[in-house]
Amino acid sequence: MSAELESTGKLAARQQKRLGELLLENGLLTPEQLETALAEQQRQHLPLGQVLLAQGLVDEAALAGVLSLHFKVPQIDFSRARVEKEALALIPESYARENTILPIRLRNDELEVATIDPGDLALLAELKVLTRKRIKPVLAVSSEINKAILQYYKLEAGVSRHVRSFEETFQPAGGAPRRLAEVKQDAPVVQIVDLIIAQGVEERASDIHIEPQQNHLRVRFRIDGVLHDATRLPVTLAAPIASRLKLLANLDIVDKRHSQDGQIQTTVEGRPLDIRVGTIETIWGEKVVLRLLERSRSILRLDTLGFSPAARETFMDLIRSPYGMILVTGPTGSGKTTTLYAALNELNSVEQNVMTIEDPVEYTFENINQIQINRLAGITFANGLRSILRQDPDAILVGEIRDKETAEISVQSALTGHLVLSSLHATDAVGAIYRFLEMGIEPFMVASSVIGVEAQRLVRRICEQCVVADKPALEEFAFYESIGGKGTIFKRGTGCNHCSHTGFYGRIGIFEILKLNDSIKQLIVRSASPEALRKQVIQNGMTTLRESGLAKIDEGLTTIGEVMRSVHVGEALSA
Repeated sequence: MSAELESTGKLAARQQKRLGELLLENGLLTPEQLETALAEQQRQHLPLGQVLLAQGLVDEAALAGVLSLHFKVPQIDFSRARVEKEALALIPESYARENTILPIRLRNDELEVATIDPGDLALLAELKVLTRKRIKPVLAVSSEINKAILQYYKLEAGVSRHVRSFEETFQPAGGAPRRLAEVKQDAPVVQIVDLIIAQGVEERASDIHIEPQQNHLRVRFRIDGVLHDATRLPVTLAAPIASRLKLLANLDIVDKRHSQDGQIQTTVEGRPLDIRVGTIETIWGEKVVLRLLERSRSILRLDTLGFSPAARETFMDLIRSPYGMILVTGPTGSGKTTTLYAALNELNSVEQNVMTIEDPVEYTFENINQIQINRLAGITFANGLRSILRQDPDAILVGEIRDKETAEISVQSALTGHLVLSSLHATDAVGAIYRFLEMGIEPFMVASSVIGVEAQRLVRRICEQCVVADKPALEEFAFYESIGGKGTIFKRGTGCNHCSHTGFYGRIGIFEILKLNDSIKQLIVRSASPEALRKQVIQNGMTTLRESGLAKIDEGLTTIGEVMRSVHVGEALSA
């Protein structure tokens, strides 16, 4: 055994000598510095690289480059690497921290592990025993590994620890999951809920879906409008988590058969957060959806939403009007509220009395009077709007026009000298006009009151950190040509840590703005068909949603697939 140790020591010495020679050859050390570091290395029995870093003789990045050559091991780029949950599960967080390593991915029976010292044969052997896998080392610097450990183990390890604690203490009564009516603050289910919400905020989720399935509890985050799996939990946690969230939202935890809505006000890492809670019974239990709204986030300006210069100027002309109605339309989740608030921001001045009636109030403004719908107190959009008219308003925001009564009062408000802004569910700008008519509003009233309609969608932005040139699929390119595209250069995101490996980061709007003029009003009054009205507005020069989407593709801001997803393909091909 002593001979073997002596042989290993000689090998290590030869390796350290080669590393030192490489550092000298690359001009990273002087001979005197290397001699001092080697003496310290022999005294402390540490790898030469760690000694050099501790003495401040080389920086991490330069040392990693030399170590990669020295050990013939590739460097890992954490900004682009996808760290797999299956790999993380093989090595405890405490062990990873202690040894400055991070499991990356598992392929067949081989585990790829990032380490600061690929030459630490004892550590690699220990990992092989611990994981029962063959170990493939890749090189990374210490600071990046520690940052990655914090990022990747946060939800997985934290939830796993509390799940184990829950399973040890949870005893179903009579073989059926018992209802959790009272929960202590240090209970595992409380910690699991807190971790899920904190991770959702960190990953920029707008919604968290907690969905009981037959054999597990599924948790998904909606990021930039698209749902992604976050984690899976034991199905026995479904009822306790639902009860915990219902308690926080002041809902009835006994009633599981009826849908319920509530609200939670909390803080996550010092940031105030409003959470809208919705529950509904499914065949496997109660599904809970959380809508996350950061109270501290700033109101976006119109020039940051994605308007083209011409479209922005048209919209600004509309909101500068002293009276009339402006409708913002689009499907759920298309950013209508954000656009309306950006418009309110432009109107917010000491000379104006601006009032809103909303359900719910998502942002709060200084110097604007905002009213929350409260059906229990009898405050609806219709009677609330009647009360606002007695408050001498200049501009009124009606959160949404949902029925004929609200539509009639909004029209009357616009006709009596008020500027009214509201949202309406319709497919496009022309569709919003006919949605009003279908509610029973007379055509001449619509033509007299509505001054403009803005329709919009949201498309995901290509991540700037991993953008590359792209060759679209044949189906996508056919769609692109059908909407008038003539470009030859396209882009996409390959996926990186910055964008959670989606290839997209953030969203941008595509818009069409219908400004009513005499020719359009005459068609409305004559009850012309939607096709005739659409043809007229395009002749008048309106940029359609698909044309706006085409511009975003050509600017390299989004992909053809994103525009296909957000703008109806059949309509685009037939128009």
